[in-house]
Amino acid sequence: MATNKTTQTEESVLAFIDRIEDETKRVDAHSIVKLFEKQSRLKAKMWGPSIIGFGGYAYKYESGHEGTAPLLGFSPRKTSHVFYLSAGFEGREEILKKLGKHKTGKGCVYVNKLADINQDVLKEMIDASLANIHEQVKKHKWKLI
Repeated sequence: MATNKTTQTEESVLAFIDRIEDETKRVDAHSIVKLFEKQSRLKAKMWGPSIIGFGGYAYKYESGHEGTAPLLGFSPRKTSHVFYLSAGFEGREEILKKLGKHKTGKGCVYVNKLADINQDVLKEMIDASLANIHEQVKKHKWKLI
């Protein structure tokens, strides 16, 4: 069975952010870390080489596949910031309509710069995402780490 590539590391979040060449992306990344930490009350940690995660859980599917994942996360990529939030919470589409300029993938939300979105709505998404993930952890008897 394949192992997860994205696991928690000991790399410094600040050192990772400080290596971002684009100044706007770098400043945004520092602000996003502060926003996520304050809203979630979870400390930022590196997950793999490029994801900043907050909290974590260990899961095991019926298929036998198991691993760990951050409860929340984001990655400051060259073209956009990618927010890793639960895709399954109730009211997600309505909240996204209020967020501002963004694109979505399966469970990801892509934002070019922090100034393009309503940060209060992002906080609402963080709360809803955390609540949904905690429900899943409890339902499946996974473990918070």
